[in-house]
Amino acid sequence: MKFFVDTAEVSEIRALAELGMVDGVTTNPSLIAKSGRNMAEVIAEICTVTPGHVSAEVTATDYEGMLAEGRFLRGIAENVCVKVPLTEAGLRVCRTLTDEGTPVNVTLCFSPVQALLAAKAGATYISPFVGRLDDLAQDGMQLIADIVQIYGNYPNLTTQVLVASIRHPLHMAQAAKLGADVATLPPAVIRQLIKHPLTDRGLEAFLADWKKTGQSIL
Repeated sequence: MKFFVDTAEVSEIRALAELGMVDGVTTNPSLIAKSGRNMAEVIAEICTVTPGHVSAEVTATDYEGMLAEGRFLRGIAENVCVKVPLTEAGLRVCRTLTDEGTPVNVTLCFSPVQALLAAKAGATYISPFVGRLDDLAQDGMQLIADIVQIYGNYPNLTTQVLVASIRHPLHMAQAAKLGADVATLPPAVIRQLIKHPLTDRGLEAFLADWKKTGQSIL
């Protein structure tokens, strides 16, 4: 399973890359705004940190505008993946960019049939938002299960399921069990995956016992 980092903070990406936890990066207009930096500059810098795909999202909503922005974003670096919304215009842009050889991440997916449409349009990734469905008392992980099953029924569909809006470690474990291709996580959630109270207690006990021996490894 690939781990993408959902942030535009380059320092966070570098730190997690050192742990081997960065197969790619996802950004969106909100994350770019939070960084306070120029979009093209921050995307270019992120692309130097990881050879994996870096999703850069368009902000136009019409076909011509999205296509022009997508082509501009693709020119920033070879590993840019253009992110478009799951709208009629967005799917049309996905088809055009895919035919041009540009990887596309179709975002804001909330139903299995939307995911099927994105795959038909040639999307490299589909981004279903599990946390936002959970917020509405709907089962976000059931959406992942449905998409994985549908894609699995048709070997000619090559779109990868990129689980987005992950809020906690349980989402991550469920996504992995369901066979999702990618999970994009905020840095804080990735660090939550590392922590477990029994790990901390066990380490404390080992160190206490070692201290009693009066020895030193070096």
